[in-house]
Amino acid sequence: MKGGEALELLAGELEQIQAETAEILQQHGTGRQELIPIIQEIQERLGYLPKPAMEQVARALDIPEVDVYSVATFYNQFRLNPPGKHQIKVCMGTACHMMGGHIVMDSFERRLEIKEGETTPDREFSLERVACVGCCALAPVVVVDEKVEAKVSPIRVDGILLTFEIEKKEQEKEQQEGGAEE
Repeated sequence: MKGGEALELLAGELEQIQAETAEILQQHGTGRQELIPIIQEIQERLGYLPKPAMEQVARALDIPEVDVYSVATFYNQFRLNPPGKHQIKVCMGTACHMMGGHIVMDSFERRLEIKEGETTPDREFSLERVACVGCCALAPVVVVDEKVEAKVSPIRVDGILLTFEIEKKEQEKEQQEGGAEE
């Protein structure tokens, strides 16, 4: 995903989005004041705010789609991209920034071919900037899933991602071997 393009929906995902959104809309009124609670609940259930859900909300509340999008982009609590299977959070607190956090972010962006706030097309990884994770003595810090990675350098970025590639290949191999035995 490059240049802010939306990820393509996976098989059956549109139907799930529409069904979940319809269920949430039934629990709320149709007044404009319901917009934020509705989109908060959608994100809570789906992990992000997909475009089809925002369009459905706009129709239900009889407001322009751009108004839903404006609210979703104004508040940083909302995600417009689905979270990846593995979430990478690069700390940009003062200590991490001074120790090269921006270089670490650039390294992840280059290797994953996405920008911060985006998810890889295969939905394996999402990349986020966070304000501070409270591990300043370990700067620069990256949190991968829930694991804190300390003193991360561009070479360490390659190692982190290589670990996931190796694990994925091992899982695929095990699945193939398991399927051959049956």
